[in-house]
Amino acid sequence: MSEIIMREDKAIGERYYYTKHKSGLDIYVVPKKFRTSYALFSTKYGAADNCFKLEGDKDFVKVPDGIAHFLEHKMFENEDGSDTFARFAKYGADANAFTSSEMTAYLFSCTSHYDENLEILLDYVTKPYFTPQTVAKEQGIIGQEIKMGEDNPSRARYYNTMEALYADSQIKINVAGTVESIAEITADLLYSCYRTFYNLSNMVLVTSGDITMEQVLAVADKVLPMQEEKKIVRCYNSEKAEVNKKRIKVQMAVSKPMFEIGIKDIDIPADPKERLKKSIAGGVLYDMLFGGTSDFAIDVYESGLVRGFGAGYSLDHVFGMGELVGESDDPEAVYDKFVKYVEEKKRAGLDQGEFERTKKANYASLVRSFDSTQNIADNITFMLHDDIDIMDYSKAVSEVSFEYTEELLRKLFDEKYYAMSVVEPLEK
Repeated sequence: MSEIIMREDKAIGERYYYTKHKSGLDIYVVPKKFRTSYALFSTKYGAADNCFKLEGDKDFVKVPDGIAHFLEHKMFENEDGSDTFARFAKYGADANAFTSSEMTAYLFSCTSHYDENLEILLDYVTKPYFTPQTVAKEQGIIGQEIKMGEDNPSRARYYNTMEALYADSQIKINVAGTVESIAEITADLLYSCYRTFYNLSNMVLVTSGDITMEQVLAVADKVLPMQEEKKIVRCYNSEKAEVNKKRIKVQMAVSKPMFEIGIKDIDIPADPKERLKKSIAGGVLYDMLFGGTSDFAIDVYESGLVRGFGAGYSLDHVFGMGELVGESDDPEAVYDKFVKYVEEKKRAGLDQGEFERTKKANYASLVRSFDSTQNIADNITFMLHDDIDIMDYSKAVSEVSFEYTEELLRKLFDEKYYAMSVVEPLEK
């Protein structure tokens, strides 16, 4: 019987139960007396992982861009020809999957028949089936998806920002790849990536709802195979601090110019707790500077310079960046206003009262996230793949100081870290 460990954060009144299953899988259960149950079965394998080897191997393997996403699509096919979504539908579950730069995840939500749906989830994700014929068919399907994405202005704006910020980092790889890169994918290559990254020691199951760990373990014991742990060595490209290009502009079918100002940050703490501290402080800082009630947001809205404005900061073990997005007839005026505004803030300093209010709002968001089984599982999973425990989050928030955040203001914002992508209307 696997040892079950309970961890709780008394400050927010939340807990989870954890065990390492005999198969090697880490399992987290968050009991909630909610009507809906939710499960997220994920692997630490995303679009950025295109260069890797197993510990002990001599050479790194380089694989085509988009293969993690391609593999996600193919996992829904079964050797017996059955439809995975139909299997879930039989028990009233809503199933889906997604791939990001750092992870691939498979999920379902349901209001009944939890055990049956969990068995389906664990079953199909641990039974790959690829043939040259089905791979060729999927290349056509995903190829069309890629071409449709090329016509999406928001997607173009984002990936052009990444191209402007980064010269070599894999973080700028389009999750779906390119038509040319996915044409190189074969069934053998899919099996190779599957055996490497879908080893249960590289995966995690997080589930929440009116369920127990014993219930989950009964299904896991029934379905999951015993596997020997594999240690993966990943090769990420080095990246300079300065941006790759200051501007990227394209023309597409939009009514008003769309802009994204990217702020590059390659100073990624190796210690997960330091990374969490910086991530929280960066989020608080961006809310103070560019949130809905900030001087900047009020100015650009009331002047009519910008509409649909948003801003945020992201940091994990692979990359860090801030962004400001919106629509404007004059993106360059927005950029100039942004640069001047930040420099004024650096000179004047932050307001401590505003800092304390914003930090409390961040803490409140953590508490509210436990009101949804999906938010619970999603947040825990994303943090786990960044080597962070959600039960450390509230303590980390309390330890983020005003002085640390003000110092971060001076470190993050420098014009050599800024780039902007613009999607302009087609010329008439």
